[in-house]
Amino acid sequence: MKSRIADFTLLIVTFFWGSTFVIVQNAIRVFPVFDFLGVRFTVAGILMLVITISLPNVRKYLYSRSIWMAGFIIAIWLFAGYAFQTVGLLYTSPAQSGFITGLSVVLVPIFGLILLRHRPSKGVLVGVLLATLGLFLLSYVRGQGLQFGDVLTFLCAIAFAIQIVFVGHYAKKYHPMPLAAIQIFFVGVLSLLTALLNHSAPKLMTSLWLQPAVISGLVITILFATIIAYFAQLIFQKYTSANHAALIFSAEPVFAALTAYFYAGDTLSLQSIVGCVLILAGMLIAEFMTN
Repeated sequence: MKSRIADFTLLIVTFFWGSTFVIVQNAIRVFPVFDFLGVRFTVAGILMLVITISLPNVRKYLYSRSIWMAGFIIAIWLFAGYAFQTVGLLYTSPAQSGFITGLSVVLVPIFGLILLRHRPSKGVLVGVLLATLGLFLLSYVRGQGLQFGDVLTFLCAIAFAIQIVFVGHYAKKYHPMPLAAIQIFFVGVLSLLTALLNHSAPKLMTSLWLQPAVISGLVITILFATIIAYFAQLIFQKYTSANHAALIFSAEPVFAALTAYFYAGDTLSLQSIVGCVLILAGMLIAEFMTN
């Protein structure tokens, strides 16, 4: 029962991530990428730490040096994933970005085997195959060659895959709430440091961040796609395998496509619909073959 609840919760998390694709792209058109990431993750990280400190039974876990190291390790890969993905969105289409990011579903079993010696089950392998085919159909654009943004986004997929593997490993060793808060806080710090390296000072005191696209993008991503999503991921991923979690996360471009259809007026072709169905079929087959 716990694994089913965990899977459903992770699917909701995936919805939050996928449905904010268009929102983030609109925001970074007018606001520097790393400034946006810095504000998003620093504010979210501070709020998550405040929530963690306010819970007496949870606060004590923050006194462990090892949990801060674990959170920092996860944060490095999560930061790398978001950095490559967000910069990549400037040089490629959301569809291509969604497909290549989704390739982490293939990479998680590979890195799980290399880093932690975790062998994927037959159900997961069948699900990965179907999900990868679905991702291709959902996002393939005929005649569109390899772009610079595609290379950056593939590096993003590698980083996200390693992050998922480490979350699966550390979430079973440490309390998930402080681990999530530490992870997000460090991502914010790394993003702000990168913003400082890019220009003399982050553009937080300019009128850019007061634009509606930026404000709405920050509010939605801080609350839903960061605080709620990462608390939930760290709490519930320990009840399922990293490979299974990656399969669920492969639905992110499905939600991105649906959001683009309803929110931005994009069209959904028959090919895209078949791709969505294959991704969902891969998730269901892995679920039933595993259980």
